[in-house]
Amino acid sequence: MSIYFDNAATSFPKPEEVCEAMLQYQRELGVSSGRGAYKKALEVDGMVFKTRSLLGRLFNIKDATRIIFTSNVTESLNLALKGLIESGDHVITTHMEHNAVWRPLKVLEEERGLKLTVLSCPEGEKFNPGDLEKAISPETRLVVVNHASNVTGTLMPKEAGGICREKGVPLLVDAAQTAGVYPIDVEELKVDLLAFTGHKGLLGPTGTGGLYIAPGIDLKPLKEGGTGGESILERQPDHLPDKYEAGTPNLVGLAGLGAAVRYILDRGLENIRRHERELTQRALETFPQVPALTLYGPSSAEERVAVLSFNLGGLPPEEVSYVLDEAYHIMVRAGLHCAPKAHRCLGTVDRGTVRIGLGIFNTEEELEYLTKALKEIAVQAKS
Repeated sequence: MSIYFDNAATSFPKPEEVCEAMLQYQRELGVSSGRGAYKKALEVDGMVFKTRSLLGRLFNIKDATRIIFTSNVTESLNLALKGLIESGDHVITTHMEHNAVWRPLKVLEEERGLKLTVLSCPEGEKFNPGDLEKAISPETRLVVVNHASNVTGTLMPKEAGGICREKGVPLLVDAAQTAGVYPIDVEELKVDLLAFTGHKGLLGPTGTGGLYIAPGIDLKPLKEGGTGGESILERQPDHLPDKYEAGTPNLVGLAGLGAAVRYILDRGLENIRRHERELTQRALETFPQVPALTLYGPSSAEERVAVLSFNLGGLPPEEVSYVLDEAYHIMVRAGLHCAPKAHRCLGTVDRGTVRIGLGIFNTEEELEYLTKALKEIAVQAKS
């Protein structure tokens, strides 16, 4: 028996429907989309359109052509940031961001003179909406925040979108940890750019992701090339999604992603959220029973997604992770989780943490087994 608790990195297992859809594409279709008028090509065109439409339903996006397919959330964030930011622009972000936001921002800081304001998130808690309001100036071009931290699971304040909309500043949300497991309504949240990945909470395969671009937002493409349509043009077509989808897409991945989103919609996002919230609450109640365990982030499951980071006494996180895997067959992640700024907020940048990412297929029994294992490791460390 092995237990997988690293869903914050990549969800596993995938629904059987996802595997079947990918296999069906490879065995029965296997052709390009947008490159032919024969029946199989048109069928693949329909599959891509359906996947886009299902994502539109999930995120309440009225025009699904405004969903641009990418290889992952990192590409989506790079497209949004590098496609929008001009020389000397001002951007506001937070200390809880993943390197998929931080590293592009630092490049823009060096290459385009970006001015950066970073909102404080003491001890991994959410930032103060009032701080965001005060930080916005006439030079502010963009606010970029993660919807939930990949280190502590902390959810961002819901007021962020309203503040940005009132000030006339676009809001870019990194939904890597929330898409598929937490309600996202781009209209209600007032999101202008939504970056998501397919392989985490959306339960799809790796190599899939996307970016929603709201009307009125114009980005410079990251790349140019073939689209299958308007080939006579020497420049990239200006309409969506072709403007940003140069080259043959990951069609087998999109077949799987479409099946995954349909699975989520059929199962009910509210049911998925309820299950993960209950598991998270159980962990918040039982982990403090483990000797010398320090748990980081919000104390309420309502204020976070099912991502929890902790340390066990003075033990290095990598050692705890190794023992869990070798002795108990439990898979977790240890380290800085590609978010060193977040660990500075927690005071753990010099050592990192052990992280678990709970998922829809995890059970309370598995969580109890993890708690038992941690207790035994803590006792052994003291002896």
